[in-house]
Amino acid sequence: MPEICRFYGIIIRMFSIDSEHPPKHIHIKYGEHEAVMEIENLNIIDGSLPKRARILVREWAEIHQDELKEMWDTQHFRKIEPLE
Repeated sequence: MPEICRFYGIIIRMFSIDSEHPPKHIHIKYGEHEAVMEIENLNIIDGSLPKRARILVREWAEIHQDELKEMWDTQHFRKIEPLE
């Protein structure tokens, strides 16, 4: 599963479509917490994150939402800039 971004201890990955399922989503790991966020509406659809980590990931995903959708659709994974 390619890692597409890492910031503030948060790791964001996206599986290849061959081993995944709709809806378009990203996988998030923060310490012992793991979650899945839907790309279209930026809601957590599985797992959980502490509130601050969830806010940071949502902020990052809002900035890069179009890139995330394109990456899911094309399966051309690359690193995306982290929050600073």
